[in-house]
Amino acid sequence: MYAPSVYADAILHAFNWKYSDITAQATEIAQAGYKKVLISPPLKSSGNEWWARYQPQDIRLIDSPVGNKEDLEALIAALSAKGVDVYADVVLNHMANESWKRSDLNYPGSELLSQYNADTTYFNRQKLFGDLANEQFSENDFHPAGCITDWGNPGHVQYWRLCGGEGDTGLPDLDPNNWVVSQQRLYLQALKDMGIKGFRVDAVKHMSNYQISQVFTPEITNGMHVFGEVITSGGVGSSDYHAFLEPYLNDTNHSAYDFPLFASIRAAFSYNGSMSMLHDPQAYGQALPNDRAVTFTITHDIPTNDGFRYQIMDPVSEKLAYAYILGKDGGTPLIYSDELSPAEDRDNGRWHNAWNQADMVSMISFHNEMQGKSMQTIHSDQCLLIFKREKQGLVAINKCAEQRSYTVDTYNYEFNWYMPYKDKLSNHSETITSRYHTLTVPAQTARMLAL
Repeated sequence: MYAPSVYADAILHAFNWKYSDITAQATEIAQAGYKKVLISPPLKSSGNEWWARYQPQDIRLIDSPVGNKEDLEALIAALSAKGVDVYADVVLNHMANESWKRSDLNYPGSELLSQYNADTTYFNRQKLFGDLANEQFSENDFHPAGCITDWGNPGHVQYWRLCGGEGDTGLPDLDPNNWVVSQQRLYLQALKDMGIKGFRVDAVKHMSNYQISQVFTPEITNGMHVFGEVITSGGVGSSDYHAFLEPYLNDTNHSAYDFPLFASIRAAFSYNGSMSMLHDPQAYGQALPNDRAVTFTITHDIPTNDGFRYQIMDPVSEKLAYAYILGKDGGTPLIYSDELSPAEDRDNGRWHNAWNQADMVSMISFHNEMQGKSMQTIHSDQCLLIFKREKQGLVAINKCAEQRSYTVDTYNYEFNWYMPYKDKLSNHSETITSRYHTLTVPAQTARMLAL
């Protein structure tokens, strides 16, 4: 596995981007300070909707509306030339729901096999492994049909299907038998051999820890950054944390989305919340360990699913939250930026170019400059959070609607004197010339001050 210092590099989640669009912007991505890019699932899928990327028809080849294997090879080469790693979103829990057009559970179905046979030259060029003349999975490779109804029961969540409403039969749930596991290992190894450096494991909450341990062998995980999506409502004390995320962390060496910290961030920035909740959330089990955490202010599920949209923060709070996760020490910051069709984008392109906005690039610059420098929290109250990064950096975040001030004792907290600390987000600077230095932070503003 990677060393913690490498974990900390910022990831651009290029959600639903075409591979060719990422390739075309490789230079700009590197110049913006990103060291990793997370791509949409590399597999065979059809349909133009974003969620269709998460319905695998075949994992033996890469061919979907976002690109094929040849596109991904070009993407990896372009980003690698700029010193940027590529991470792949992988879907291992289930296959596509095709009950609307066929009753069997053979994957790929006869329709796709006919397409392969009609253009063997093209499809063999997109192949990762296996024989595309034959099916990969059959009825024997799936759990019995049935929808999850008890979301607090790990056995139910891991054994039954993810279903929609109105009689939907759900996503066919793969059984971790020897054949399925062998195919999933071949898939991950093939992606690793292509140059993929990390895996985001989609719907890992729905996979048993037995299956995860069988598929993610030491050979596959060696040198890779692997992290899972285990959605919880909080950290220690939350029933879903103890039922799902805690066992995942205990039974694997993988990282995970830091949903406990996200809950703390949302609470701190809420109307009645206090920034003191971010003083040291890890000490109270409300944030994951630094080297296991993937930190974020929004994930792709939040704006695209009705059940999670309540978690969208207002734009000002989201920016201040980014200043927090990119200013602090610990965790791997994940920056979400989407390419959704007008029909699917319910937020008027809010995150379309979020990755390359001037403030975001400035915050990533601060993050990169402070790599490896320890963090010390100086002060927190309802409105204000102030912390330093050794002598080189100082972050002050004021969430309230009026300016706030705090006087720092610079004997207790070491700084460099007579040298301007310049704010990455404005033209402001602070120069310390005496023991007691008063910081004044405007309303709803973050200062990210660096020497």
